[in-house]
Amino acid sequence: MPVLLYTAKYKMKIIYRILIGIVIVFLLALAVILGPYALRVQHFEASPANGWHADFYLYVSPGSQRIARDGGQVTILVQPNNSGTNSDDPEVHRRDAWITGFERYRIANELGVVLLVPAFIRPGEDSHIYTHALDRDSLITERVDIKRIDLQLIAMIDHARITLADSGIQTDERIFIQGFSASGMFANRFTILHPELVKAATIGSPGGWPIVPVSTFNGEQLNYPAGIANLESLTGVPFDSDSYNAIPQLIYMGSLDDNDSLDFTDGWDEADAQLVDNLFGADPLSRWNDAQEIYLNAGANVQFLLIDGVGHDRKDLQKYSTEFFKKVLDNQ
Repeated sequence: MPVLLYTAKYKMKIIYRILIGIVIVFLLALAVILGPYALRVQHFEASPANGWHADFYLYVSPGSQRIARDGGQVTILVQPNNSGTNSDDPEVHRRDAWITGFERYRIANELGVVLLVPAFIRPGEDSHIYTHALDRDSLITERVDIKRIDLQLIAMIDHARITLADSGIQTDERIFIQGFSASGMFANRFTILHPELVKAATIGSPGGWPIVPVSTFNGEQLNYPAGIANLESLTGVPFDSDSYNAIPQLIYMGSLDDNDSLDFTDGWDEADAQLVDNLFGADPLSRWNDAQEIYLNAGANVQFLLIDGVGHDRKDLQKYSTEFFKKVLDNQ
């Protein structure tokens, strides 16, 4: 019996040591995977006094530091967050924004840019306000924490530029902005609202219809976010077509993508969605050629890219965005 007891204790020690080893290996693997991002990303808390009511994350790539050391200006790449969740708990969106930064930091490394990811909430109580898509309601709401999040993002960018300058990194006054799905809608609409701040934009699968830089089509008024007819009344600022048409843009989508934000009332007023359906078609693919033609006729410096055989898949399509930004950087 004592021998059996000793044997059982010995086996338990072996199992315990194996489990400890597995935990150590797991933690080491986690450190290897997360470390390059986790050790370099900076977290900035909400600062209403300075103009932003949500946290944001800033990742400084090694390449951006080399550019700065060589006396060059570094570009900030803004990746709007898109948690896909309605919640008034900021922590929900902070976690998602951190993960979004982790998923994109290799892109920042590849481009040699600084990555900025805001952690705007997508409200639960006022769920009709689709902040992550920068819809019309987000421009007119008086709810303080989400009021004019486009201007809050600009305040974040300005603070990031000051912080980076303090560490010896001078940045371009204009940004790159990219997004896919709801964040693609945000990037698309932010570029319309603030073209003077955008150096280049890549817009993936923008919810079935990219906002077009015109006020009317076939005699019909196109209000935001279908078009720009009421832009000045919403923001107090007229559309700057000269600045907008100077921006290199890529608008891309998979040919099998049927993700259509016009089917949902949190991002579109029913009348505007119905107008787009009536004028351009009932699904994203049927509207594609009309959107492209309107952009080109308006003088936009845009490339429309439809990728055959791909659905609503950001990871499959990200390479087109990254290559586009590379070309812009090469030509600057």
